[in-house]
Formats: sequence, C-alpha cells, structure tokens
Amino acid sequence: MPNFKMLGIFYLYRFKMKLKAFLFGVLCIGLWTSCDQTAIINENKPIENKTWLYTSHPSFQFHISDKTKKYDVLIDVRHTPEYAFSNLFVLIYQQGPDKKTNTFRKEIKLAKSDGKWIGKSSGSLYNQQSIIHQDYIFPDTGLYTISIEQNMRNNPLQEITDIGLTVIPK
Repeated sequence: MPNFKMLGIFYLYRFKMKLKAFLFGVLCIGLWTSCDQTAIINENKPIENKTWLYTSHPSFQFHISDKTKKYDVLIDVRHTPEYAFSNLFVLIYQQGPDKKTNTFRKEIKLAKSDGKWIGKSSGSLYNQQSIIHQDYIFPDTGLYTISIEQNMRNNPLQEITDIGLTVIPK
C-alpha cells in the first residue's frame, strides 16, 4: 500500500520547486525589461528665483553609445500655479560630437483651454513632460549637449522653477 503522506510531501516539494522556478523567471524577465527602459539622462536644473532670463540656458550633456537604437527625448517643465501663460515656447540647441548645432523651436502646452493645468501636481508645483524627439536615431555616437532657452515675449519669465531633460532608449 502506498504511503500517501510521503506522496503528498513529494508533490508539495515538486510544487514548491516549480513555483520557485516560475518566480525566478518572472523576476528575471522583469529586471531585463526594466533595465531596457533605463534613462540615459534624467536631470532637472533649477531656475534661480523662479525667474528665467533669455541669457540663462540650462544645459544637459549625455553620451550616446549606440547610433542604431531609437530614443525618446523629453523636456520636463516645473512651474507654479502663478505661471501667467497656458504654454511655453523654448528654443532647443542640440549639439552632437561633430560640434554642429541644430536649433529648433518647441511649444509646450501647460494648460487646457479652460485654464486647468495639464501636468502632474505635487504640492504647489506642476510638472509637465513633453516630447522633443520620438523614436529619434542620433546620427553618431559620442557626447551630446542639449541647451534650452525660454522663447516667450516676457523677459524674465516668472514662475518657472525647473527645466529638465530625459533621454530614454527604446
């Protein structure tokens, strides 16, 4: 007659081993996919006294090591509820390893037409992230610098607290 107690322990042991293997596999897949989305740069620079001058260009440097990969490049804007406009125009200066600078203008929407802020709220600050380049392929490997200049009519521009840059490989 079979020993049912021993059989139960045997099946319980096999179940635990399979469960451990399954959990280990899920953990490995989770780590592998999360590592793939690690930002090359995710940095914010404070705007002194919440007063952004035309002459102040927050600058961000990062290294691209794979010119075949696609990247998302995002600008982060933090502002107070007292910011006077529903948008923000910026000039973006992108310099690559060849020292050639490309400049373009970008509008960042900060509020809906009804005046409600779009970004995420944290206390008395709003954070809005906007795409500069989506699925962008950098032309070469090496050191890149992106500088951001406020391009509104008001100088200085009040109530902008931080400007940031995020570059995420796809």
